[in-house]
Amino acid sequence: MTEDAPELRASDADRERVAEVLRDAMAEGRLDMEEFGERLDATYKARTYGELAPITRDLPDHAAPKVSMTKAPVESGSWPGRIVGGEGSSSGAVAVMSGFQRKGRWTVPRKFTCFAFWGGGEIDLREANFAAGEVEINCIAIMGGMQVIVPPGVEVLVRGIGVMGGFDHSEEGEPGDPGAPRVVVTGFAFWGGVGVERKLTRAERQRLKAERRQEKLERKQSLREIGESYRDDVHDAHHRMLEGHHDLMRERKRERREERDRRRHGEH
Repeated sequence: MTEDAPELRASDADRERVAEVLRDAMAEGRLDMEEFGERLDATYKARTYGELAPITRDLPDHAAPKVSMTKAPVESGSWPGRIVGGEGSSSGAVAVMSGFQRKGRWTVPRKFTCFAFWGGGEIDLREANFAAGEVEINCIAIMGGMQVIVPPGVEVLVRGIGVMGGFDHSEEGEPGDPGAPRVVVTGFAFWGGVGVERKLTRAERQRLKAERRQEKLERKQSLREIGESYRDDVHDAHHRMLEGHHDLMRERKRERREERDRRRHGEH
């Protein structure tokens, strides 16, 4: 149950199940457009089961996500599947008045050491596998710069020292996903800098863009269906009102006819 593990991270599938309940509730008239928008926004911002559960708690047949306590097969691309052990496919990189890149599908060793002098480098971990649950990126930048790119869900610790230079600490403090590796950025920067940023892969950005486009289409369709239902209800109510008016007019005509007949019979 969600109440048993409120701090566990929620998945995209969990958020989508809650969003579907909200769409059904709006179509049934249980939520107005303002409430629906507020709750949908909260759904896609929620990170844990504890944050998702209250969103649908007052709705019938709510779909608060359930936490499975049984061991499931490791999914391809999941964090446990990306911690592969071994020595790593590259132990370091050097750029002297030049540059280097480590990106795409590669295995990060337990310690990756890189050096840049009058040059720069990029260490992209978004599609990488990891030799261990904690890896160290040791950056030495002399009159140069380096950029470490990590995916969402990875915990980052920055322990580097800068002299007339610096290390970027902006990505520290965000807790990692369950099972995700920890990346420790260490090293030394002199007249240089080491940046750390958190970015989605291009495939993930495209997937999220497609999901938002689909949600927008579904929202428009729901609003169109609600509008059509409202017009049908108004038309039915108007039709019933006209029928009632016609029945009343017929009843009055009948009464006047009966009154004329009584008077005519009374004269005779």
